[in-house]
Amino acid sequence: MRPSALISATELRSLLATQNDVLVVDCRYALTDASAGAEAYANGHIPGAHYADLGTLLSGPVTGMTGRHPLPDPQAFADGMAAMGANNDTLIVAYDADDAMFAARLWWLLRWIGHQNVRVLDGGLKAWLEAGGDLNTRAPSAQRGTLALRTRDMPTVTFTDMLENVESRKRVMVDARSPDRYRGENETIDPIGGRIPGALNRFYKENVDAGGRFKPAEELRAAFHELLGDTPPEQVIHQCGSGVSACHNLLAMEIAGLGGGTLYPGSWSEWCRQRDVPVERG
Repeated sequence: MRPSALISATELRSLLATQNDVLVVDCRYALTDASAGAEAYANGHIPGAHYADLGTLLSGPVTGMTGRHPLPDPQAFADGMAAMGANNDTLIVAYDADDAMFAARLWWLLRWIGHQNVRVLDGGLKAWLEAGGDLNTRAPSAQRGTLALRTRDMPTVTFTDMLENVESRKRVMVDARSPDRYRGENETIDPIGGRIPGALNRFYKENVDAGGRFKPAEELRAAFHELLGDTPPEQVIHQCGSGVSACHNLLAMEIAGLGGGTLYPGSWSEWCRQRDVPVERG
């Protein structure tokens, strides 16, 4: 049995008071302002937390035909986490402002490089403050850790795989974007609006309650069963705008006991940049 993918603020406070090999990582970010997350971190973060920027550490270089947040080079990502002090057995706790959209990306990436001991702070910084946790503005120093690449168990697909799947429909595609963007409306981030043909919609925010905490496992399981029917998780491809909020659906399915899904990292932002690809709207 894998350990829980989530950790409560109360449990985290206790662990930080009693255990040494715990690395807390602040993943706050704003898709509309690349500097906002780092500024928020500088203005106050969980004591001892390091900052992981979506645009640099948690993503690779963008080229003309990639999506907005390509996967980082796995070795470079592992090195970046080791620079924060992460060892192969370190418990790494990811958090963001509240609903774990960006923390889920770090959770997925760590699992992708074979690091299983990672959890997401349920409710994020908001929950930490509600539990009486304090903040500080000191950037921590760290002795370099030993975290290394290991057997990876988080599968991905390429644009070519997706194009073939649109024809074959062998696997079910789930789009994590908001319903309006899924329909091709109100697109303000990518060049054109629409969706990959055949994709179903599960807006990632439906995975959490009004306070940003994940809904109970049973409720999530029922919701995904309603969406996917009898499709096994291994036959589900998750995508979104750029491969970030799709990780939230993957995390929610893990919480629900439905782990094993696949990520399309390029997602809509890669798909819509290719020539003569099919697009659905409405």
